Amino acid sequence: MDRLLTKAQVKQLVTYSFAHTARLEADGKFPKRVRLGTGRVAYVESEIQDWIARRIAERDATGS
Repeated sequence: MDRLLTKAQVKQLVTYSFAHTARLEADGKFPKRVRLGTGRVAYVESEIQDWIARRIAERDATGS
C-alpha cells in the first residue's frame, strides 16, 4: 500500500516551495494531490518517487 506524504515531506524531497509545486501540478507537470478533508491534502509517495526518477532519467538522457 502506498504511503501518503504531507506537503512538508514532499518539500523536503523535491526542494520546491508549496507555491511552485502547486503551479507545476496545475500545469500537469507534478503529481496530483489527494484531498483528505477540508484544508488537508497529501501526495502519494510512489508518484513523487516516480516523478523524481523521471527527472533523473531526463538529466541522464540529455547529459545535463
